[in-house]
Amino acid sequence: MCGIVGIVGRTSVAPLIVDALKRLEYRGYDSAGVATVEGGQLGRRRAEGKLVNLEQRLNAEPLDGNIGIGHTRWATHGVPNETNAHPHFSNGVAVVHNGIIENFAELRNELKADGYEFVSQTDTEVVAHLVARELKRGASPVDAAHGALKRLEGAFALAIMFQGDDNLIVGARNGPPLAVGHGDGEMYLGSDAIALAPFTNSITYLEDGDWAVVRRNEVGIFDMDGNAVERRRQQSLSTSFMVDKGNRRHFMEKEIHEQPEVISHTLANYVDFTDGVSKPLDLPFDFAKIDRLAISACGTAYLSGLIGKYWFERIARLPVDIDVASEFRYREMPISKNSAAFFISQSGETADTLASLRYCRKAGVPIGAIVNVRESTIARESDVILPTLAGPEIGVASTKAFTCQLSVLASLAVRAGVARGTISREQEKTLVRELSEAPRFANHVLKLEEQIEKIARELSRYKHVLYLGRDTNYPLAMEGALKLKEISYIHAEGYAAGELKHGPIALIDENMPVIVIAPHDRIFEKTVSNMQEVAARGGKIILITDQKGADQAGIKTMETIILPDMPEIITPIVYALPIQMLAYYTAVFMGTDVDQPRNLAKSVTVE
Repeated sequence: MCGIVGIVGRTSVAPLIVDALKRLEYRGYDSAGVATVEGGQLGRRRAEGKLVNLEQRLNAEPLDGNIGIGHTRWATHGVPNETNAHPHFSNGVAVVHNGIIENFAELRNELKADGYEFVSQTDTEVVAHLVARELKRGASPVDAAHGALKRLEGAFALAIMFQGDDNLIVGARNGPPLAVGHGDGEMYLGSDAIALAPFTNSITYLEDGDWAVVRRNEVGIFDMDGNAVERRRQQSLSTSFMVDKGNRRHFMEKEIHEQPEVISHTLANYVDFTDGVSKPLDLPFDFAKIDRLAISACGTAYLSGLIGKYWFERIARLPVDIDVASEFRYREMPISKNSAAFFISQSGETADTLASLRYCRKAGVPIGAIVNVRESTIARESDVILPTLAGPEIGVASTKAFTCQLSVLASLAVRAGVARGTISREQEKTLVRELSEAPRFANHVLKLEEQIEKIARELSRYKHVLYLGRDTNYPLAMEGALKLKEISYIHAEGYAAGELKHGPIALIDENMPVIVIAPHDRIFEKTVSNMQEVAARGGKIILITDQKGADQAGIKTMETIILPDMPEIITPIVYALPIQMLAYYTAVFMGTDVDQPRNLAKSVTVE
């Protein structure tokens, strides 16, 4: 989603703000802008498209000033153009905003009736006018901001700056994240700690309903009633991460290749490879004493949870209810007191997932957060954090976060099996040993890059692609389709292979590649039957299997990607890599923006 940066500094801040915004590019955006107070006056530069366009604008028309706010915008209200780009101005007020003002239409009509003119299509402009109206009525800048905030409904993070005051930024949070960074005679605001990493590692995270008065040497934090509140100041880990592509063309390519290492780190956090046991966890519930587990997430994280469902039910005999969070939060699912819930999110800020978490919180259910950002809202509002140790994932299309989520879920399923007595000590040792092999097999798959690149070149010629799989390979087929359409813009769908004859088979012809994910397992022959149905109708099959599967398929394929024989529990983790690589190289051949695909955002902090 949109990124916010604010600096109350001692030197010219516009270049620093742009640099910080670059660290937020991973969130996705379609325009950018910066505003400063220079000589008591507000100045602004905005540009459609990438930050390089804003930099060129600033080079041609420099912007001075020791205080400023900046923004990368992902369009919600209004088309992506310079007029709709932030910051928005109104009579000496500058505003940047992440989120959605749900009552903006009502406020817009009210402000128009008061004589305020709107120049953009955005919901954000109402905030600038609301603050300006409070100033006109005689309020101080701080009181004007507070008065405006009390009128807003929806999810928002805001930074507000005022003409004539080079020592004040008001920040506010109600949903999307916002953090205050503490410096020496300088203070900062940012959508996350990564943005503030070049300046400080001393961070205070605002909570929902907080607003902050930020000056060079101090910050005051208040609730919406105006009462001062205390928020913990902490050291951020994000400053230690250098966000660059190294020698890779794209962040996505780099992150695909990081997977053997990060899978290893994540697994080692949950299982003891030396003793062959799952590590004890300080959970707010006992796996042995719950009768159901609820899992909710969005997008790729949801698909990891869907694979986790198979593991929990098979290994631990623990029934799992799983929903996409946008449905979970609204269908008013009855939740047993004798259950627990896991919420999965790379960013830990996904709005629908957070709302689902809060639904379970009200029901009194113990909650675990499977997140990549320990300082995130979902992490902070959970009873236990179950971290994925993927490190910063910059590419919008998730790769290493997905396989680390799978690593956590597989480890938790083993732990649940031990607790529930559904697996023996010897079975536990076997499963832990098999999990420990995942990084090695993942590294082997990376060596198939040249073959996969050639297949992707052919795949890029087609407009539609079908993915098929059974068991845990069914959600993996859905993930493969999601990856392909996210970054190459080729229409793709993932189906359970057994559902082929119930509709999708009508699409099969010589112009429909069908990617089949089918390691040789107990249901391999069933999948072969589905491949025969595809072959009989001229479909072009790309089979991802092992050597035994390739030998026994007995069907002519367009291509066969042969992976090593491996234990069943790790196949979803390892088989994720070739489907990621297929999507990546197809997108490269299509010439799309791989790391920041159109219309998508890394952290979805609105519904």
